[in-house]
Amino acid sequence: MSTGFDRDRGEFTRGARTVIVLPDQGDAVRDAEARLEETAGLAMAIGLDVVERVAVRVRTPKPATLIGSGQVEQVAQQVRMEEAQLVVFDASLTPVQQRNLETALEAKVIDRTGLILEIFGERAATAEGRLQVELAHLDYQAGRLVRSWTHLERQRGGFGFLGGPGETQIEADRRMIRDRMARLRRELDQVSRTRGLHRERRQRAPWPVIALVGYTNAGKSTLFNRLTGAHVMAKDLLFATLDPTLRQLSLPGIDKAILSDTVGFVSDLPTQLVAAFKATLEEVVSADLLIHVRDIAHPDTEAQRADVEAVLTEIGVDPETPRFEAWNKIDLIEGDTREDVLVDAERRPHIVAVSAMTGEGIDDLIEHVAATLTAGHRRYRVTLDAGDGAGAAWLHAHGEVLDQVIEDDRAVYDVRLAESDYERFTRRDA
Repeated sequence: MSTGFDRDRGEFTRGARTVIVLPDQGDAVRDAEARLEETAGLAMAIGLDVVERVAVRVRTPKPATLIGSGQVEQVAQQVRMEEAQLVVFDASLTPVQQRNLETALEAKVIDRTGLILEIFGERAATAEGRLQVELAHLDYQAGRLVRSWTHLERQRGGFGFLGGPGETQIEADRRMIRDRMARLRRELDQVSRTRGLHRERRQRAPWPVIALVGYTNAGKSTLFNRLTGAHVMAKDLLFATLDPTLRQLSLPGIDKAILSDTVGFVSDLPTQLVAAFKATLEEVVSADLLIHVRDIAHPDTEAQRADVEAVLTEIGVDPETPRFEAWNKIDLIEGDTREDVLVDAERRPHIVAVSAMTGEGIDDLIEHVAATLTAGHRRYRVTLDAGDGAGAAWLHAHGEVLDQVIEDDRAVYDVRLAESDYERFTRRDA
């Protein structure tokens, strides 16, 4: 496989030498080193060769280049020294800033949004996912038809986010973008309607839906596999999961539940992606229970928690939706720190400490999920014919049988059931 910059096609290929630049504006919540590490991980997730990481202090953002002229020269020296072909700014750049930085650094420049869009472009596996990513890319690219890079019709593995459109047909490109975005929205509306019909069928069943949410690489897919026995791709990789996966899950006192593994969130998640993935994220919005999976071993775990909660609010999740946190990756914590984490989790009612990798705490997690979903169950007394084995099995499968008494030719059960399940039971012979 070739690496670096393909001048004939005007694009960067896997292995391009890359410098990461963090314009540090004094974020008191996030650790600069951890932020650089995350952005480097994002870059490496699409095969870029990260050769240098630079943090520059920004007191007053410059309209032309974001960072100061002396800092631009500092970065330029690093670019020349490392023979880098690509510079990734861990910030949002305006089209003007991006163009000016490319001129000053004599290298291709992309910002955090462009980098995340590139990853999504490579990872989307389903037709729906690719439609969503393309819509997000076009929305982002529409305002950046100002540079002399490759043309929009070019096709490659992703959607060419590291390339860009040409200058000579800017107006034609804009019309093409508008038309294509309109078509994509129509197709995604149809997908959303179809997903809504499936959801309505599930709700009529009704089976509770549990959605795993969390920061990217928090371990959601590993936990999903642990709970369901599925084989969803689970790697130590940012944005390993893009397309939602649904699997059946058996829980104490519940006949069937649906567990949904969803796309991971990230700080400064591009608004274009939030909008484009609305149909996918509707699984989260309509869920009966949210499990917020946190990488409790990560130095920025509190900041990541705040980012996830912000996205949940942005996509319209009802604040009254039951939720709790699964503090994952406790196997990576040792000594007194581990003990402190376990004690803290034990003290708090809506937190369970787990290791999706080793299985530690999973039984507690399952009990917590079942207890949360059955919290609204009521106690009913049900009388059946003594020979009604199917009815007895139904009660055991869908509820919690507290007591049963056999009296001559009848059996009396005290059982805890959801009101909807009790109504289903009473209609079973209707």
